[in-house]
Amino acid sequence: MPAMSAVTLQVKVKPNARASVLVPPGEGDAHWSAQLKAAPVDGKANAELVALVAAHFRCRKADVTIRSGASGRLKRVQVDLG
Repeated sequence: MPAMSAVTLQVKVKPNARASVLVPPGEGDAHWSAQLKAAPVDGKANAELVALVAAHFRCRKADVTIRSGASGRLKRVQVDLG
């Protein structure tokens, strides 16, 4: 069985956007940027972020975990690959 690898991302979230987009960090930038259509109500924005990250890394939503910042705009997200 191969060893599981994980990636941790710092993601800055902007809810209530026109479209949902996940942007990798640019040069000199430390954070990923996520624009989410969902409002930050009842965990909808967090669920959309998990789905967006899972789609980007082509993994299951169950492999994506918000490790910290669930109620803030700056989140630490772990992606289990493999």
